[in-house]
Amino acid sequence: MPGFINFIREQGVVGLAVGFILGGAVSKIVAALVSDIINPILGLMMGAAGGLKTASFGLGSARILYGDLISVTIDFIVVALVVYFGVKLIGLDKLDRKKG
Repeated sequence: MPGFINFIREQGVVGLAVGFILGGAVSKIVAALVSDIINPILGLMMGAAGGLKTASFGLGSARILYGDLISVTIDFIVVALVVYFGVKLIGLDKLDRKKG
């Protein structure tokens, strides 16, 4: 059993597992924050009446829908920040032991 525990600590499995768990746990909250609060405000600032997801511009006969890309990017950044600071606050980043 000690060999198994050392393997998990040396390979960074704990950090990886924590990242998946926290990322999944907060993704719905962050998605709601981004879609219900951040996107409408940015949409108003950018002149998109239906919110950020509908922001687009025309290029010939095509519509370039850049608002959805910005929305998904904001969603990713907020999730990454929440997971990073969550791991730091709890102190789980110290569980992994470096090889050396």
